[in-house]
Amino acid sequence: QVQLVESGGGLVQPGGSLRLSCVASGMIFRFTDMGWYRQTPGKQRELVAGIARGGTTNYADSVKGRFTISRDNRKNTVYLQMNSLKPEDTAVYYCNRDSPGVNMFPWGQGTPVTVSS
Repeated sequence: QVQLVESGGGLVQPGGSLRLSCVASGMIFRFTDMGWYRQTPGKQRELVAGIARGGTTNYADSVKGRFTISRDNRKNTVYLQMNSLKPEDTAVYYCNRDSPGVNMFPWGQGTPVTVSS
């Protein structure tokens, strides 16, 4: 069974940085396109960054130039480096397959990020 475990969130001031991690198990990670999503109360989960099995990346316009997604296939881990954080980045962050609404894995517990002074 696929399991996704996110970590690294926390409280940070505007302009600060955080690095999120997601460890995956129960699937062939190196063959899976992965993504980071975020959700705020009352809104749908949105894809903010994706990384293909070959390493190609894509980003939502709202985070382009500030966030960097990467992966380590030896560790079955996908990362999200978040710089120049803004209050509007406050959300619970999740990782999953980079295929919104299609063949998604069971969601993990997410990791909360709060950007506030």
